[in-house]
Amino acid sequence: MPNERGVRMTDGRTTGSARAFELLEPLVQAATVRVHAPPGGYDTPRSHRTGPTWGSGFFIAPGWVLTCAHVVGEGGAAVRLTGREVGITFSAGNTTGTVTGRVDCVLPDRLEERRPGRHALWDLPDLALVRVLAPVSHACVWLTDRSRPRFDEVAYFGCTEDLGTPEITGRTTRLRGTAGNGAAIRLGDDDEIEPGMSGGPVVDLARGEVVGVLKARRQTGGGGLAVSVVQLRTLPMAARGQVGLYRRIMQAHDRYHYDRHLSDLDNRRTWTDVQGELPPEEGDPYAGRGRLTPGERTTLCGLLAELPPPGSSEVVRALVEEARGEEPDPLPPAPLSWRDGLGLLHDPPGGTGEAAAMLRYATDVSVAEYREPATPGADEELWDWVRATAERLWRPLRRELGERHERGLAERERRRRASTGRTVYGPARRSGGLPPGASVLLEVWAHGWEDVYDWRVSVLAGPAHAGRVTPVDSGVRATLAGLPEALQAPLAEGFRRCDTHEAAALLEVAVEPALFGLAVDEWVVVGGVPLGVQRPVVLRHPAGAHQGVPNPAGAREHPADREGGDAAARWARVQTGPLQDERADCIRGRPRSPATEWLTGLPDNTVPVHCRAADQEPTLGSLHAVRDAGYGVVVTRRPPPDPGASCAPFHRGLREELADAGRAEVLPVRLQNLRGRAYGADPDAYWAAGTGLVWEDPARPLPDEEPLQGDL
Repeated sequence: MPNERGVRMTDGRTTGSARAFELLEPLVQAATVRVHAPPGGYDTPRSHRTGPTWGSGFFIAPGWVLTCAHVVGEGGAAVRLTGREVGITFSAGNTTGTVTGRVDCVLPDRLEERRPGRHALWDLPDLALVRVLAPVSHACVWLTDRSRPRFDEVAYFGCTEDLGTPEITGRTTRLRGTAGNGAAIRLGDDDEIEPGMSGGPVVDLARGEVVGVLKARRQTGGGGLAVSVVQLRTLPMAARGQVGLYRRIMQAHDRYHYDRHLSDLDNRRTWTDVQGELPPEEGDPYAGRGRLTPGERTTLCGLLAELPPPGSSEVVRALVEEARGEEPDPLPPAPLSWRDGLGLLHDPPGGTGEAAAMLRYATDVSVAEYREPATPGADEELWDWVRATAERLWRPLRRELGERHERGLAERERRRRASTGRTVYGPARRSGGLPPGASVLLEVWAHGWEDVYDWRVSVLAGPAHAGRVTPVDSGVRATLAGLPEALQAPLAEGFRRCDTHEAAALLEVAVEPALFGLAVDEWVVVGGVPLGVQRPVVLRHPAGAHQGVPNPAGAREHPADREGGDAAARWARVQTGPLQDERADCIRGRPRSPATEWLTGLPDNTVPVHCRAADQEPTLGSLHAVRDAGYGVVVTRRPPPDPGASCAPFHRGLREELADAGRAEVLPVRLQNLRGRAYGADPDAYWAAGTGLVWEDPARPLPDEEPLQGDL
């Protein structure tokens, strides 16, 4: 039953969680908003004059409201959700204000074209970001940095009309698990989620941080689903040279709380203040010196927000691994900001203090190579704070951090001296070549003799850590037609991990030659643009025969696994050029099978070219033959629909392209540019449609584990 404050109490709440609710309730209510139809202007009418409630939301940064996509989809059948205007009613001290907001984006973006019917669940993560269209003063919540929630007591808030007037109310329950590969959180049935509460925040009572967004209630009674706020990391990636929306919002979030923490202009309690007053957790092994205090954590996040964002997700993961002492959780979504790295350092292994791990990480960030110059003094200020904070810990750690900082400064200076002649900030690579960092690997295998396929998406760490593979996701028994949809989310996650500020990561597609015609370069994953236009895409032979099914010509050694011999010599020679093309599967338009003696006798700078269907003879046999002859750079293509079309324009255009390129190391990027020209309706590039590049880089060895078998 409701208590004297109008908050419905639930049975079984501990004394600590009841106290936490009492402390956090005013902060959460101040940041939670009612979402409805847009007002007539920027006036502030009484809330009951703004029309029916569509749902709830909450401020996560100055000017930004987070809610559910299905909430902003209420009230009419708008053609597009993005760009739609909504009304936002919020509390500002003792008064209520209403402003207009505009939907900036929705997740997933496919909701713009494909929405469920009325009363049906919207696709996860079902989130919307709303930009407020007027400068207003408001409160913001504190968002968790943890990649996965703790299954503990939580409070959820949203707009209800228990007494006939819309108001923000809160209730408590427990988290019961996750769903949707961690994208959703299951809420217990301690109390009922009422209509209008969708889009409201879910708060971890033990830590005082928002972990979810209310999404749905069960039709049969209490409980329901919330969306993990970590799904904000799946916001669209920025164009090259720009800071993405997620990083901008989280930077504003951390600066807001940092400024409130430092300000002495008023005596209102902040999130940091309240987090410091929450009851201690029973049995916490890192209590006391083992954890940063709420004030230290807020300060650290604020100082990290003053630095340029990391160049890629892999940069964050590498620093976390160094600080944590083990590889961090590989599950998605990938960490995109320095703050996200802190979320991977909670509860480190071996009894190592959490505070120590975070200070090691902050030390490494202070001497990292940023993608752009930092604000003068920002990295020194971070290090000064680390050194001062370590004073309250123990002397060996202070000494360790000092030595760590000196080594990092020396290494950064060494990199800068070695970077003479190139941009200081960013990865080193020859002009027009591939970025040297991590790449995304897509492997597809035929499922026995059936017309279904198993797949796996991984991250290859790159030449600096050759052989290191981080799994992203895998699946079984997908049809060829169903592969693009099944792989959309895993590939998007892989790109988030590997893309850098300077370049889109390489996509390596490892399949048997019979699948070289798979049109991966034409798939659309994010941004509405084909993959082959967004990034370099190359083909790879799988590392070996899988599932006991040999290659058509028998299992063979992978060229990338050979040391010395023809493969190594051909790879080194073709990289430096000049390039010489040779038709491997046709002669003047007529099919042919190349002789082994002819292939092995060609110069090492030769690029064999195939113009016919990869899954048919003689091309299939030719692809195996050139692989056995040690060729690591091979061109293939998907023939045009018209079987009578001449292949001469393709060969002529490719010969000119190879001559102009001069060396093989630039071919993946040049082929991407060709696809972009064709996508932009350049008739001079139409000949390149369907062109594929086999790229057996020995510096990027493939994993040789066999895929999981399907259900028996």
